[in-house]
Amino acid sequence: MITTPKKLLFLLAASQTILSPMLMAEDQMVQSIMQLRSEVEKLYTQIDDNKEAYKSQMKSNALQVSDNEAQINRQETSLKLTNQNIEKVQKKIEMLGNSTMDLKPIVFDALDALENVIKAGVPFKIEERVSVLHQIKNDLQSGNITQEKALALTWASYDDTLRLTKEIGQFKQEIVLEGKSTMAKIAKIGSVMMFFATPDDKVGYVKQNGNQYSYVIAKDDTERSQIVDFFDSLQKQIRTGYFTLPNALLLRGTNE
Repeated sequence: MITTPKKLLFLLAASQTILSPMLMAEDQMVQSIMQLRSEVEKLYTQIDDNKEAYKSQMKSNALQVSDNEAQINRQETSLKLTNQNIEKVQKKIEMLGNSTMDLKPIVFDALDALENVIKAGVPFKIEERVSVLHQIKNDLQSGNITQEKALALTWASYDDTLRLTKEIGQFKQEIVLEGKSTMAKIAKIGSVMMFFATPDDKVGYVKQNGNQYSYVIAKDDTERSQIVDFFDSLQKQIRTGYFTLPNALLLRGTNE
């Protein structure tokens, strides 16, 4: 069969018409595959980055948990020492029994020891609590109360101090913030954490530096939100459950 030039040109044109869409489709497919491969590589990179971030976060959390556990253990040691002071006073009372021995030295010693504990502890109504102890001393010294009554009041003060180490609640007291005295709401978690909120919407927590305590204003939005939510919960009488709070653990000295 002899193909004339015209027929050959016609066949070539027809072939090009058929192959051209096929080539375009193949090129689009290649482009799609390359794009998908690029997206897959990006996803793998993101996964690797997320793994590293997760490992870093887990390491940070583990260190934080370890630090918190150490501080809590030290706090428990401090509470044990307070209990030991109470037991010493109780033993002295049991030894005295109904004797006519002068109880004043024992009462004064017990009141002085408790005053030291209160002053070294979290800055919660310290002046008021110490004032109660001074009143017992003055009343006993002046004879307004009997020695037995003074002893009972002293014991009640020790019991009240121990109760405060476990109490969770909201209170009001005057604090010194940025060099100025202001009345603030106080949210206290036993003797391990203490938060504040002022009328001008400043919130924060008590920080311990050695034997000194200071009031720190929360600047971080997350910390502010956590503290505000905690105050709201206490306002609604919610004192149990899971709360996320800033790390504001207080460590009382072991030589109280």
